[in-house]
Amino acid sequence: MKRQFMKVVRLFTDRRAWVRQTVVTGAAAGLAWQVGDLVHKNGGIVAAIVATLSVNISLNGSVREGFGQIIGTAIGAGVALVSLSLFDFGVITVSATVILCAVVARALHLGVVASINVPVTALIVIAPGLNQSNAFHRMNSTLIGAGIAIFFSYFSHADSPAERTVDQIASLGIRSASLLGEMSEGVAQGFTQTEAGVWLAKARRLIEGIPKIRALALEARSYARWFPTAEKEEAEEIYARGVALEHTIVQVRTIARTLFDSAVEGGIPKSTNRQIAAALSAASYAITAKLDDLAEDGDGVADTAATEGVRQAGATLARTLIAEAAESEKEQLVRSISLVTNLDRIADSLDRSSPALADIAGLTPAEKVSTVGRVKKLGSGSRMRIRKILRKHRA
Repeated sequence: MKRQFMKVVRLFTDRRAWVRQTVVTGAAAGLAWQVGDLVHKNGGIVAAIVATLSVNISLNGSVREGFGQIIGTAIGAGVALVSLSLFDFGVITVSATVILCAVVARALHLGVVASINVPVTALIVIAPGLNQSNAFHRMNSTLIGAGIAIFFSYFSHADSPAERTVDQIASLGIRSASLLGEMSEGVAQGFTQTEAGVWLAKARRLIEGIPKIRALALEARSYARWFPTAEKEEAEEIYARGVALEHTIVQVRTIARTLFDSAVEGGIPKSTNRQIAAALSAASYAITAKLDDLAEDGDGVADTAATEGVRQAGATLARTLIAEAAESEKEQLVRSISLVTNLDRIADSLDRSSPALADIAGLTPAEKVSTVGRVKKLGSGSRMRIRKILRKHRA
């Protein structure tokens, strides 16, 4: 019995983030219902529905969707009043309200969730029995529900958007370094197509984490622009590091694909295995050194030296390949040489000296990534989180 009870308990303790968000959503809906009912008779249900729809995984999202719903429902109520005077409540009124609210949600760039929430809330406002008085009461209830949702959304996450972005960057960075280390050992020992397939699958899973980093980093920047306790410079620095890591992961995936293609065609010549393995090991170390230096608030010297090691290992590999070009198969030679380019790009991404990061046409100044000489340091809270993740990985 005790074992079964503990199993049920773990269903919740292992999902603390979900439990927290569920409790916050329930509390927001309950308070919205209470306040809405006090302000207007039977107004609590509309407020509770709007609060439930608006509480999101981030404060920034809830503000955007909350105000979007207010605007959308206001327009929907106005359209409904005009339509009712002409057609009475029916197909035309409902259709016009849904279509116009969808257009408004699209124009405000509210996202998929709000694009559904806005017309749903508007339909609640224009439910049967609508008149100017009822529309006004339901609009007030909508305002109450959205306002309470915005307040409660601050507590829906234990971490700020910047802290969640740092977590994701550190986690993917460690996984990238680990994969490069695994590929280095495999190449040194002589790898098979099956092993290369495993590496490629892991690299693809790393790529799947890029959209999450991008979304979190953009959210952190938006959050820092208007929330008083957020540091704008830290958010911009985190965004820059997210872009740099994205470029690094793309090169790791390309290396994994190159090794897989080489294995399909018979494998890398043994004469170059040692140099390739050394270069991949240097890249793995450079990523880890970058995270260590970031966690310890270093001056950037350690990780710059590590990226120089990657370039030197790549240059050594290139000289070996050129010396043995006459005896190598052309296709395998081209694949091996492409690894040198990938390693150089990893080094450039880690120290953020690449024009692909700093000089992209069309980006705003805030979106251009600073180079080594202009790196802003992260806050102490973010450094502590990185150290914690590194310790957990090494334990």
